[in-house]
Amino acid sequence: MHPRNRHAARYDFPQLIAANPEFASFLTHTPTGEETVDFTDPAAVKALNKALLKQFYGVQHWDIPAGYLCPPIPGRADYIHHAADLLAKVNGGEAPRGKAVHVLDIGVGANCVYPILGTREYNWRFVGADIDPVAIRAAKHMVAANPALTGRIDLRLQKHATDIFEGIVKPREEFDLTVCNPPFHASAAEAAASNQRKNRNLGHAQSLEPSPNFGGKNTELWYEGGEEAFVRLMVEQSVPLASRVLWFTSLISKKETLPSAYHFLKQAGALDVQTIGMNQGQKVSRLVAWTFQDEAQQQAWRTRRWK
Repeated sequence: MHPRNRHAARYDFPQLIAANPEFASFLTHTPTGEETVDFTDPAAVKALNKALLKQFYGVQHWDIPAGYLCPPIPGRADYIHHAADLLAKVNGGEAPRGKAVHVLDIGVGANCVYPILGTREYNWRFVGADIDPVAIRAAKHMVAANPALTGRIDLRLQKHATDIFEGIVKPREEFDLTVCNPPFHASAAEAAASNQRKNRNLGHAQSLEPSPNFGGKNTELWYEGGEEAFVRLMVEQSVPLASRVLWFTSLISKKETLPSAYHFLKQAGALDVQTIGMNQGQKVSRLVAWTFQDEAQQQAWRTRRWK
């Protein structure tokens, strides 16, 4: 994991139980007698997230509606820290901190995890966008319940499913960074099959629930054409914002998507493309980042916005 990731060590279960006492009921044991968590149980994953967010980030009130995506916190933290390193490259090697840094989360979800982590780790300001009104309402309620987050996270509903930035980014608004965890399955059937594989890998022959262990509504899990189609759309729609966004980024779950993504970025005229590998246990993913600004423009951006 990233060296600044707070979750590189094994979970400290006594501390997590102290943070969220309900988590104790979800602990189980491995065949060798070690304490662990049943990651096929959505309720257990949710209780773990509550404990992690409270213990490490001071988020006292966190919840999501039933069936919505409950993401793994360590992996999401890795994304935020690697994205911060992109900004550090133009800032003397130090990740910029404070309210001057403005970040857009595409597909913020009801969990609002990326804005939580970025706000608490780096004191950044966020805009979170989503096409699901229930997710936006839930995220707004959660932000309002935590004084440390209020006034730092602006949540906006995307009213057009084919638009990513249009209708969200206001006229003359600028962002230092965009983050996105796109839906990477091409259909509901593909998402269900992936869930079955995960459960088999975790030692469960069959899932007891139709939804994945980390939950997720259709818009969170799959998109027609899969993540390749979504990333292509995002790249195409990033071009008009070339001078108003420093770094665009997206999680890429499938390595098979990378060649197409590089092709789309070349066609779009991206001047710099970075691919950052991320490993959390058995899960391997990567962060792809691109900018349309050359080194001189990036330095001018830093001087104008962060000084």
